[in-house]
Amino acid sequence: MRSSHPRSAAVAALVATALATGLLAGSADAAEGAVSADPIRIHDIQGTTRVSPLNGKAVADVAGIVTGVRTYGSRGFWLQDPDADDDPATSEGVFVFTNSVPTVAVGDAVKVSGTVGEYVPGGLGSGNQSITQIAKPTVTVVSSGNALPAAVAVNEYSVPAAYAPAGDPAAAGSINALTLEPSRYALDYYESLEGMNVKIGTSRVVGATDPYSELWVTVKGWENTAKRGGTLYGSYESQNTGRLQVQQLAPIAQQPFPVANVGDKLTGTTEGPLDYNQFGGYTLVARTLGTVKAGTLAPEKTKAQAANELAVATYNVENLDPTDPQSKFDNLAKAVVENLASPDVLALEEIQDDNGAKNDGTVSAEQTLTKFTAAIAAAGGPSYQWRTVNPENNKDGGEPGGNIRQVFLFNPARVSFTERAPGDAVTATGVTTENGKAALTHSPGRIDPANAAWADSRKPLAGEFVFKGKTVFVIANHFGSKGGDEGLTSVHQPPVRSSEAKRLLQAQAVNGFVKQLLAVDKNAAVLAVGDINDFEFSGTAQALEDGGALYSAIKSLPKAERYSYVYQGNAQVLDQILTSPAVKNYTYDSVHINAEFSAQNSDHDPQVLRFRP
Repeated sequence: MRSSHPRSAAVAALVATALATGLLAGSADAAEGAVSADPIRIHDIQGTTRVSPLNGKAVADVAGIVTGVRTYGSRGFWLQDPDADDDPATSEGVFVFTNSVPTVAVGDAVKVSGTVGEYVPGGLGSGNQSITQIAKPTVTVVSSGNALPAAVAVNEYSVPAAYAPAGDPAAAGSINALTLEPSRYALDYYESLEGMNVKIGTSRVVGATDPYSELWVTVKGWENTAKRGGTLYGSYESQNTGRLQVQQLAPIAQQPFPVANVGDKLTGTTEGPLDYNQFGGYTLVARTLGTVKAGTLAPEKTKAQAANELAVATYNVENLDPTDPQSKFDNLAKAVVENLASPDVLALEEIQDDNGAKNDGTVSAEQTLTKFTAAIAAAGGPSYQWRTVNPENNKDGGEPGGNIRQVFLFNPARVSFTERAPGDAVTATGVTTENGKAALTHSPGRIDPANAAWADSRKPLAGEFVFKGKTVFVIANHFGSKGGDEGLTSVHQPPVRSSEAKRLLQAQAVNGFVKQLLAVDKNAAVLAVGDINDFEFSGTAQALEDGGALYSAIKSLPKAERYSYVYQGNAQVLDQILTSPAVKNYTYDSVHINAEFSAQNSDHDPQVLRFRP
């Protein structure tokens, strides 16, 4: 694993592992090639495709100016030839991997001998692009204090509108062998600048500062703008070419990284080498970092439901358990009361068991829920009751030993829960008829828990609620994660989204259950809510909506407001509330309180729907 920042103390060990396993081509007994008699220039090493024509070859006396030195994580320095060739497809910069703290300084003119390699951050199976670099270097400093090559300006005029070329079908969709077209495709443009000194001007922040001291900006301020300042990911073709990750070269202990929220501005000039890493692809590693100018973004507060409106919400509370600090419980509780206006029914995802990640067989979440509901009451909210079904130990995915599950909270002063032979982890709830109306055989109960779609994943929780004499069915979901999917900057275009297969089966199971309810009563009020872990335009959403059984209600919002999560600078939908045809005249709110902010109580924004049953 080659990291551009110190994500963990294990980075050095992982780099060593990568060397030992040959992930770093051109090192650790990689193929040897004869040293060329002619001087090799950096653009000769980079070539016109993503893979160096000299991959695995030894090179000698490669000359250039040092433009950046990294003393942590993947240690080394960037070298750039100040005398560029006439081909825009060939980068003039390259990373020199020293594996120890470099002894060169910015502005040094050096000559480097070593072995050219293609390193894939995250490993060959990640789908990430490779970084052309020189490893096992011998470095000679020729002079110091030299002017740096002028930085290439990356801006709305230079980045193409099209994101990436289509991959070669004969090469499993890979774009590696394709000649770069930097004037046509954004990914080719960034690749043609790999390792070079680049700069951006004042740019809007579209991804808040994260715990790893990085943020995301867009150099295209007009591109798919979200209402509150982000950049919207509204289709698989809306990758947003102007997004760029920003880190800094200076160690955090020496220079704290600025805290920014979505909508803030990174003002002035940010300049440094263009890197590529497994946590977001092309990254400007700033030698000179601009100044954050704070915007006016504030957490949203939804409108309170009317007396005759039922408010149903969903909130992923990110692995909540009693070992979390009281402040997390208090902050989440305050959000329920003040930002969500104390919904009548609240479906929670990622409630962990009573000792969190301790893997000792505990599955009860009584302590977690007691602590959370007490915090809500202390914040001025209702005295919520809860219903859930404890999972089998370590059978529902998530953090080992954590036993996450969905839970219903409900306000008994406003809504009642209809208890029907509460199910257990392995018992499926079904649909029956009572007085000519649909009813559950088990409430609360799990939907089809034996279905292979739910292997190592959270099983949906179904419950019956009554509001002003009307029955409402709520299904709380937490579909399989996107783990294993390739990133947008993948070497395969389009990227492989392998995790979709499981969510498609999960969506079909939930859709089939809703159809059973509607077959008994076509006017049944059904809400399927939760962390669907997929977009409103995805095949997962289409499978949930199949046959008109459900409708993703977030699509009732203007496009610029459709998001619940921000990932790599893309504001996107993961959390949804879907409605059956009988749920009409509702109001929907994606309540933005987390995803756009550096300080988060969860990484998801809760969703609220209000309607009159």
